[in-house]
Amino acid sequence: MASMLSGDIPPNQTIYIKNLNEKVKKEELKRSLYALFSQYGRILDIVTLKTAKLRGQAWVVFSEITAASSAVRQMQNFPFYDKPMRIQYAKTKSDCVAKAEGTYAPREKKKKQEEKAAERKRRAEEGQQSSGPNAQSNGGLSASQASRQGKPGSQEAAAAPNNILFIQNLPHETTSMMLQILFQQYPGFREVRMIEAKPGIAFVEFGDDMQASVAMQALQGFKITPQNPMAITYAKK
Repeated sequence: MASMLSGDIPPNQTIYIKNLNEKVKKEELKRSLYALFSQYGRILDIVTLKTAKLRGQAWVVFSEITAASSAVRQMQNFPFYDKPMRIQYAKTKSDCVAKAEGTYAPREKKKKQEEKAAERKRRAEEGQQSSGPNAQSNGGLSASQASRQGKPGSQEAAAAPNNILFIQNLPHETTSMMLQILFQQYPGFREVRMIEAKPGIAFVEFGDDMQASVAMQALQGFKITPQNPMAITYAKK
């Protein structure tokens, strides 16, 4: 079947997804798709439409064809909100672009916001250069997080390896479902716990400390949004 699909539709940077759960709100769906697919490459746009005819479908536009190919291959039938995704390349580039016309302005705005954030980060890094060699490589963490991580071995000292991960620096729009989608790709995943009173942090439980360690290494620094690299440590018991 896969060969038939790729034979009919040549690989391109836009993928078409169907069989999505129609009960999920449009904004949450877009954020979850972004969280799931940005691990394959830079995403230029995600299009979801709520018209009756196009419900349960989405288009994800990558900047590279190779990223789109990896996503088609590896996420085929992935259980997304309890329904297996059906993925193929979009029929034509214009297929998505035509439907995305309404999103052109927000995309420009987003680009400007990203540029501003990058400029702010660069200035902050220049200001921190005098505070030691670790200032440059803090991956966008806050100064207090960076100083905690700057000393060799301080991360390990903070909490011994165990089966619960402590996630920090999450964007405020993160939902537990988005984190579940990311972490359930790794063996031993049990559950995500978020604390309403404290946005930006979460706990993710695995079967044992080895399984937690694999997920930590794979997703350390993963960006749910361009400005928010995840900071993962073991939870204090």
